[in-house]
Amino acid sequence: MRAEALNPLAIAADLARHRALLGQLVKRDVLLRYRGALFGVLWIFLSPLLMLAIFAFVFGHIFQSRWPNQPDGLPFWLMLYAGLIVFNVFGETVSRAPTAVRGHASYVKKIIFPVGILPLVPLGAALVHAAFNFLILTAALAWTGHLSPGILLFPLLLLPAVLLGIGAAWFLAAWGVFIKDMTQIVPLFVQMLLFLSPVFYPVSAVPPGLTFIYHANPLGAVIEAARAAMIGQPVPWIAWAAALALGAAAVLLGHAFFQHSRDEFADAL
Repeated sequence: MRAEALNPLAIAADLARHRALLGQLVKRDVLLRYRGALFGVLWIFLSPLLMLAIFAFVFGHIFQSRWPNQPDGLPFWLMLYAGLIVFNVFGETVSRAPTAVRGHASYVKKIIFPVGILPLVPLGAALVHAAFNFLILTAALAWTGHLSPGILLFPLLLLPAVLLGIGAAWFLAAWGVFIKDMTQIVPLFVQMLLFLSPVFYPVSAVPPGLTFIYHANPLGAVIEAARAAMIGQPVPWIAWAAALALGAAAVLLGHAFFQHSRDEFADAL
């Protein structure tokens, strides 16, 4: 394994060098997903809007749910939606990572193609969807009278989830080349992680004997920080910084593992 595999500056420079190609692959990925649909790429906007409307109806009118210790009048469904935006950046990236390389065997066999950017394509698509979700969340907060200047921090606070997604994507993309079962295992893991993360509830609602599980989950810290900024409360920066450090470590280790494994990709495919 080359020393550059663990050099953050070398990794960043390599990604910057191929940013145009990565952008084209992300654009192609997003457009292909909606090709042939009646409303085409409008579904990028319509899908989260419809989902938010369903959340508002089910949790706001049918269950009339309330977030524990939530500010007066703040709808439960907005807290839920904010948590899902954060989680889906990681979840969508990781769920598709096992096929990121396996699904592009023709690219892998081209010596000059930068295979390392393939696992980042699902992340790019996830960030496109997150951007539209964020716009809808901001509009919903303004409509309900709860828009706070802290919402401007929301994109920044996603950074640990992005880094965790990159690191996990490199690991899982490499494993996916050799272990086909990863395409079945990873979605199940992501679904379990969804319910083990404070998406549908805050960490404060977890029984004391189980809180250690949630404090060990870096996604939980990111979700809690994003929600705090959204409603204008103090951001738990220490927990967020710990998640950021863990995300940075995941990127370095994931990249090193991917580079160590890539020489065998062509033979396995």
